[in-house]
Amino acid sequence: MILSSGLLFIIFIVFIALVFDFTNGVHDAANSIATIVSTRVLTPRQAVAWAAFFNFVAFLIFGTAVAKTIGKGLIDISVVTPTVIFAGLMGAILWNLFTWYLGLPTSSSHALIGGYAGAAIAKAGFKVVILSGWTKTLAFIFLAPLIGFILGGLFILLASWLIFKKDFHPTTVNVWSKRMQFISAGLYSLGHGGNDAQKTMGIITSLLFSAGLIKTFNVPLWVVLSAHTAIGLGTLMGGWRIVKTMGQKIAKLRPVDGVCAETASAISIFLATYFGVPVSTTHVITGAISGVGSYRRLSAVRWDTTLRIVWAWIFTIPAAAVVAGLCFGLIKLF
Repeated sequence: MILSSGLLFIIFIVFIALVFDFTNGVHDAANSIATIVSTRVLTPRQAVAWAAFFNFVAFLIFGTAVAKTIGKGLIDISVVTPTVIFAGLMGAILWNLFTWYLGLPTSSSHALIGGYAGAAIAKAGFKVVILSGWTKTLAFIFLAPLIGFILGGLFILLASWLIFKKDFHPTTVNVWSKRMQFISAGLYSLGHGGNDAQKTMGIITSLLFSAGLIKTFNVPLWVVLSAHTAIGLGTLMGGWRIVKTMGQKIAKLRPVDGVCAETASAISIFLATYFGVPVSTTHVITGAISGVGSYRRLSAVRWDTTLRIVWAWIFTIPAAAVVAGLCFGLIKLF
């Protein structure tokens, strides 16, 4: 059977979407493993394998609410074409690779939605943007790190009170914290896979819907499985530049700090995924690490590094949108 050029193009775009999902895993692997590596509970290779497993099995727990928000809640899907999606993906991938090279833990989620919006705007103007759909997403750019910061500080406060109350020996605290970090890191990776893989699912489902290959916006099972496989494989590849930034340059962490930061992040991401919010897992874990570090003393947090990360967050959506818009123009030109 000979496939038409249109169908071949769609297959190619699905492949590119999964490549983005893969780069998401590479880029955001640091979020899943930075604390457990920096506290030396696991080696980097052991940590990425642990994270990749939970990234993959997340599809057994979470639904597709985030995928639907990404796919049809941000941009008027009636103007979406395979070319728009292709350009949006290229914008997100190029921005991800650029920030990965610089070692900046920016948000793959925001790169994706920025690229998607930029390509759609380049095609049909700003009228394609669904403002109501962007409200909760943009709000969480500020809320996500704040929630992580507060929960991280609260959990380390409770842990410190319990250690003082029970008069645990420091060695005992470290031993139990290292054991608990297996669970907290697994929970965080579960949340990461559940939220981030859905973003690629939403893009692929939009592609299939806009091409008329599916009649209703329901995520096919093969899309779910392929997205989780891609992000899991990406996590296995690591992302050591960003691991160094997240695990060492924001605040020096002890095992008990790692447990608190990862648990705080996991809870935040679970809530966001439940409500269909495409939250930035990068923002959450950065906020949580800062919250845990600042509990000891504000100077424990390297605020200059944190400020660089915040600036990268602010620029991600517009930068990815501009790159995607340029990609769309070049595709139309050639």
